[in-house]
Amino acid sequence: MNWHLRDARNNLSKLVRQSREKGPQTITVRGKPSAVVLAVEDYERLIGAKPSLAEYLLSGPEWDDEFVEEVSRRPNTMIRAVHLR
Repeated sequence: MNWHLRDARNNLSKLVRQSREKGPQTITVRGKPSAVVLAVEDYERLIGAKPSLAEYLLSGPEWDDEFVEEVSRRPNTMIRAVHLR
């Protein structure tokens, strides 16, 4: 359902109740959608679907043996000799 900002402000408790009972409620400003009121369950479902950065990075493909050997062959320090001319 769409709510004009003035109506949303004047009927906040009704707006919140309808977001819980009927789903997301859109608030419009000058006839254009401006904000959405969601029930907590809907919001948590939206943000809970994304893994954290660490989970995302750890979920990548496993390294094959050749790549593991290449990584292991590299020195432990980031310092390398650079020859400038």
